[in-house]
Amino acid sequence: METPPSASAPALPPSKAKVFVRRLVSSLVLWTIVLTALFSKYRTVSDYGFVLIMVVLAVSGLAEFYGLVEKRELVCFKGWGIFGGLLLMIGTFLNLTGNLGTSGTPARVNDFETSFLILFVLGLCLCQFFSRSNTAGILAISTTLFGLMYVPWLLNFIQKINFFPGVDGHYYLLYFVLITKFSDTGAYSVGSLIGRHKMIPRISPGKTWEGFGGAILFSTLASLLFVHFFGHKMAGMNWKHAIILGVTLSVSAVVGDLIESLFKREAGVKDSGKFFPGIGGILDLLDSLLFNAPIMYLYLRHVLTRP
Repeated sequence: METPPSASAPALPPSKAKVFVRRLVSSLVLWTIVLTALFSKYRTVSDYGFVLIMVVLAVSGLAEFYGLVEKRELVCFKGWGIFGGLLLMIGTFLNLTGNLGTSGTPARVNDFETSFLILFVLGLCLCQFFSRSNTAGILAISTTLFGLMYVPWLLNFIQKINFFPGVDGHYYLLYFVLITKFSDTGAYSVGSLIGRHKMIPRISPGKTWEGFGGAILFSTLASLLFVHFFGHKMAGMNWKHAIILGVTLSVSAVVGDLIESLFKREAGVKDSGKFFPGIGGILDLLDSLLFNAPIMYLYLRHVLTRP
């Protein structure tokens, strides 16, 4: 007896419009929660709500990264890596808020992170000394350390923007997130509509040069609009910096997305996880933010607030 065609036919993938709506709704819900906590009039809610969200993102993203490593059949110290990421995020927060050490200046926070990374590497070496089953010490230490630097260390620059001394870091953080997400939206929408020329199909078949142009256009326009309305709350910001940052952050966002796509392709997965409908996992949400955060922080520190 023949199987009815409807029973054997594979399920059709969702249309690009449905995927876009899912991505948009998931992003709006998440960032509404983040910004509500960030701009709360209660300092305790603002600070500790913010760091709680950052810790959840860091730990979840790190777990997903080590999951990709395991799918690639590589070794790592997953538990120690996640524990180290947790300590790094909380330690940086305590330094930035003046609860650990004598001040929360950028130089002091950087010294803390450098010291932590040195101790973390030494700790990984000790783990390898006492490991009886793992003979690939160099590989295990390298993958574990890279995960720590790729997720929590880069995420820490978001904390550094938020708590930057002498300015209202909330507006710089809101600006940085919006510009990055407008870059993602521009790349996806323009690439879906008119994308024809592939960028790097062996890494990400969906990325097109048209989408890349859309990312720059959307990001730069959003940057100019944000600075027009809120530039008076951002020290040193003007339309020239808005254009420079709009272009720079959009290019870096695309690069960050491609880097995560490289990791996923090596691991043989489409998404790093299934946490957000239409987006995927935590890393799929953070990929463009991770490399944009240090760029925004360095621009804020050495250009916008330069004496």
